[in-house]
Amino acid sequence: MELCVRASSLLLGLLLQLLSSVDVVSAAQKFGINYGQIANNLPDPTQVAGLLQSLNVNKVKLYDADPKVLMAFANTGVEFIIAIGNENLQSMAGNPGAARQWVTQHVQPFLPATRITCITVGNEVFSGNDTGMMASLLPAMKAIYAAVGELGLGGQVTVSSAHSVNVLATSFPPSSGAFREDLAQYIQPLLDFHGQTNSPFLINAYPFFAYKASPGSVSLPYVLFEPNPGVRDPNTNLSYDNMLYAQIDAVYAAMKAMGHTDIGVRISETGWPSKGDEDEAGATVENAAAYNGNLMQRIAMNQGTPLKPNVPIDVFVFALFNEDMKPGPTSERNYGLFYPNGSPVYAINTGAGGVSGRTGPFDPYSAQMFSSASRLAVRTASLTLLLLVLPLLSSFSC
Repeated sequence: MELCVRASSLLLGLLLQLLSSVDVVSAAQKFGINYGQIANNLPDPTQVAGLLQSLNVNKVKLYDADPKVLMAFANTGVEFIIAIGNENLQSMAGNPGAARQWVTQHVQPFLPATRITCITVGNEVFSGNDTGMMASLLPAMKAIYAAVGELGLGGQVTVSSAHSVNVLATSFPPSSGAFREDLAQYIQPLLDFHGQTNSPFLINAYPFFAYKASPGSVSLPYVLFEPNPGVRDPNTNLSYDNMLYAQIDAVYAAMKAMGHTDIGVRISETGWPSKGDEDEAGATVENAAAYNGNLMQRIAMNQGTPLKPNVPIDVFVFALFNEDMKPGPTSERNYGLFYPNGSPVYAINTGAGGVSGRTGPFDPYSAQMFSSASRLAVRTASLTLLLLVLPLLSSFSC
């Protein structure tokens, strides 16, 4: 009798342990990643698809609409943001037919197998001096939005554009966030568009740049999400322990000043370089691992900002690979989490547990990082085991 009870208890315990592991996997919050391709040594997109499925990543942002990438990720469940380059804005703004042709060619053929959920029209258009391009941005976005709707894709695909955080004239204290006055004529109608279409406002934010510019006055722990006294917004009395959250809330404040509290903010790019030139303070492997590792911990915690604590931060890390052909300082070629051969640039310390309950270095090939397909497989296996175990449990009629 005692043996039967032990056996049944053991089987039931094993089953419950497996089922609980599904909950742990399901709870793991996934981050997005930017997949840039300005390099001559990157792996084939099919290999990249396999790599990302082994990671805790279910969102990818491209800087184009590379058909090889989109085909490689078919039926993986990974969500994609694809992009229209700045060079196409003026032609699309004045030619709705061109916008429709682009959507017909670069979006429609890949749905629904590849989950394209957003199209970014232009990137950091307001960072330059081309007023013609600035004036073309919203008309181009409207043309793409109209094309998406006409083709019956409106329920699946949103339209947005990514902006540098430098569109803000004021970012601290966060409650005083305000857009640059010279951009108001473009940003006000842009925000109206986002409000009408329920699409997010995308920001590229790099606390690294602030530290690089003033390493003597900007706190390194503050920008790396490390323990620090924090700073308090005197207007709201909210406390901030990192710069990225302050920047996000400054964008919310800037939008509110223009009459919009109905638009979400997504971080379309953020990251930290593992290497830089001599004058690029802070560009080290240790700091890159700390920034991205601490950020991933907060994503896993479903953490929100002080202003919006119940809205989990939505972040795309920059970048997947080091890209050897990017122009500019050395740091530009060293933002990647991986080398082109697929090996990690550094280990990321996941800290004290988080959702997975594990500690120690982040292993990019670890089994704790499940894709949506893997979670489905685990659930299926669990249900199968349940069907097998229940008859066994009932057979113990000692």
